[in-house]
Amino acid sequence: MPSPVLSALREPLQLRRAVLDSRLSLAPMAGLGHVAYREVLARFGGYAFMVTEMCNARAVPAESRHHSPVFRWRDEEAPRLVCQVFGNEPDVMARAARRIEAEGFLGVDINMGCSVAAICKKGYGAALLKDPDRAETVVRAVRQAVSCPVMVKYRSGWENSPDLAVTLARRFEDAGADLLTFHPRVAPDRRSRPPRPEHLRAVVRAVSIPVFGNGNVFSAEDCRRMLEETGCTGVAIGRMGIARPWLFAELTSGLIPGPDVFLHTALSMIESIWRHFDAARAIRMYKKYAIYLAANFVYGHALWPELVRGRTREEMEQNARRVLEKRPQVAATPNSFLFTA
Repeated sequence: MPSPVLSALREPLQLRRAVLDSRLSLAPMAGLGHVAYREVLARFGGYAFMVTEMCNARAVPAESRHHSPVFRWRDEEAPRLVCQVFGNEPDVMARAARRIEAEGFLGVDINMGCSVAAICKKGYGAALLKDPDRAETVVRAVRQAVSCPVMVKYRSGWENSPDLAVTLARRFEDAGADLLTFHPRVAPDRRSRPPRPEHLRAVVRAVSIPVFGNGNVFSAEDCRRMLEETGCTGVAIGRMGIARPWLFAELTSGLIPGPDVFLHTALSMIESIWRHFDAARAIRMYKKYAIYLAANFVYGHALWPELVRGRTREEMEQNARRVLEKRPQVAATPNSFLFTA
């Protein structure tokens, strides 16, 4: 019998006119949450919504969906797809949001969580947390520009305290945000220390809008613990969703994957990546994904070079069959150290 706590993930959630059929989402991930991966994930299902890779707000108003590597989507996924944008100029963010709504996306997500130096030095991402007034103004401008759901993805801030996160949560709610996705880690701590559930719990208690927790959810038990310990409305899954795209369906519909799920998923990913992108970009994308694929196995560090040997689609398919048809031993939990390799 499923845990009553996990059963809560299957409860509908209304955001403005949209009704989500679960409370589990794909977290935004640069270089990983692209259109090809999302196509594979969509075949398994189980999520309330997916989020794109972060898109530059300055580029979005005029960007071609057929040429951009990140602002690209399939028409059929748009109603359950949220587009994440980064920037710090309210008017620029508002223009981007209007384009996103006009294209039929479910909603707009504002990036205030990325702590990569190249993003932060321009005042984007987590750098906005250092300027709460501007952060609130950005949210308010986006809210006034669109009628679709507006979400904010952010983290604890730059000091190991929940105080700023709580203050910002209240200000974001007041500015019109419909949902917060909160990663309880300090910037620029990029997974070197575990998340702080007490930070997430404080944010949840501070506002009346839904709060999705994010960070180090690798299993049903991790998901249950986050929901139970913090009271969050839902959970946003990132890296584990790349390693095992069927996890969403496992958690929300009880899917039991077959023994060849790794091989079938790898072959589906290869087909989708090469169909959506040119060969040079496709090989880079697949090799990045293959790190997460290899992390599923006990000796993943040794299997990864075998999976990515060569330069062509045909070689990647041959590698996947050669390695995965042997059904290598699966680790109980993927090796997260490989995720940052």
